[in-house]
Formats: sequence, C-alpha cells, structure tokens
Amino acid sequence: MKCRNGRRVALAAAAALAGLAACTSSGSSDKPEGARRTSSASHAALLLAERSTDRAESARVRSTTVIGTQLSLTADGALGWGQGLTGTLTITYTGGTTAETMRALGSTSMEARYLSDAYYAHMGDTFAEKAGGKHWIRYAYDDLADLGGGATFGDQMRNTTPNQSVRLLLDSEDVREVGEEKVDGRATTHYSGTVVVGEVADARLRKQLQQAGVITETVDIWVDDRDLLVKKIDKGRTATGELTQTAYYSDYGVKVSTRRPPPDDTEDFSNLLQQQGGSAF
Repeated sequence: MKCRNGRRVALAAAAALAGLAACTSSGSSDKPEGARRTSSASHAALLLAERSTDRAESARVRSTTVIGTQLSLTADGALGWGQGLTGTLTITYTGGTTAETMRALGSTSMEARYLSDAYYAHMGDTFAEKAGGKHWIRYAYDDLADLGGGATFGDQMRNTTPNQSVRLLLDSEDVREVGEEKVDGRATTHYSGTVVVGEVADARLRKQLQQAGVITETVDIWVDDRDLLVKKIDKGRTATGELTQTAYYSDYGVKVSTRRPPPDDTEDFSNLLQQQGGSAF
C-alpha cells in the first residue's frame, strides 16, 4: 500500500488530537491532599468540584482549541473516564496549518473513538482511496512515541478527564472566586487563577506541561450547585504558540458506549510509519 499522502493525513490527525489531549489530560496526584493549598474557602469548594466531577465518570463535551497558527478545532461528543478513557468525539478543523493540510487532503472533520488501548480516527473516503480502502486509523497509545512526544502523549490520551482544570487551580497561589454567573442558563460560580507549572503537585502533569514548554497557565472554571464543572477556559503558551481551550460539560453520568471499528476497515498507524522507514516526519 503506497500512501504517503494518506500518512500525512494520519500525522495531521494525530497532531490535532495531541493538541486536544495536551489541554485536557490528567493523572492522579503523587502529593497527598493535605499537602495541597486548601486554606481558603475557594480551595475547599474546588476540592468538592474535583471529587464530584471525577465521580460522575462521564459527560457530554463540546470544546474549541487553538494552538498558535498551527491549529484550531472544535470537538463535540461524550466521554467516560470511570474505567479508563472511552467515548466518541466529532472533531472539526477550523483553522491553522494543520487544517490547511487536512483540507488539501479532503478531510476537515472526523470521528474519533477512544478505547482503553488506543483511539481510532475515521479519515474519510480520500484517505481510504490511498489506504487500500480502509477508512479508520488505529493509534495505539504505546506506539505514540513515534510522534516525538514519548510515552507522555499516550498517558495524556489515557487519562483525560474534565476535572483537570480543577486540579490545576488547586495548585494556584492566587485562586479566587470571581462571582455568580449563568452558563447555558445554569447558575454557576466562577473561579479563576494562575498556575506556575513548576509548582504543580501532580508530577506527571507537571512533566507533560513542561515538555510542551508551558511555564504558566491561567485557568477559569464555572461550577454548578451540584459541584460539577460546567465550563472551563485554559490559556497558556506552548512551544508551538499560544494555547487556548474552552470546554463545556453537561449531562454528567450519560451512558457512553464505544465500539471498536471493523478490523478490515482499519489501518494501524505503526504500519504507516514502517512504510516510510519508521520516521514520523
């Protein structure tokens, strides 16, 4: 199968999802809760929001992500995180060099399915024409070191949860309650703060952000009367440019069911790499 252009689509899709994961990934903290900064009423409320959001285990998600001139995209769907990451998102490229690459290759929107060992991207008919009729690419988390991000990216994808921004705010020295605000017609409390990456308690998260070149990040979240995250905005600077992600969460506890695509309609990303001598670029 000769599919250099198809492989370029695969790499562009992976880069887009890497950007998405970099904004939303999480891991469990290696620092006891008692060691976190929980002296203020705001921090106490954030601890409740972190626990409640984590325990909900699923939600509907819609988000926008912008990374400098490289990428802008929207994502819409449902994710579960009770037993590892599962779910389905529709991802649409709306701007940046990655979107231009995808547009030139006939694919500006795709379905992404997340399972415990890999995520799958539906690349469309143009890709299938160059890939032996196969529409899906399988990205095994353990193989994503070939993208140049090491195991960190795989960890990001496996550990994505909405309460990441809440965890970041728990490490902010200046977290504050902004006030009561309506979000999508729901009463919420708005919290804001600046996070110094070098002081993030979660060692894995700190390493991920540092590898992306992030030094500080501003975080705003909106929490409803059930202590659930309704909206979040993350802003920071990465090695590839300014990063902004806005996400909305609803229907917590929604049933999430994700099926693995048919094997005979799926190409493995590692095979695409091998066809080009094992190089991701």
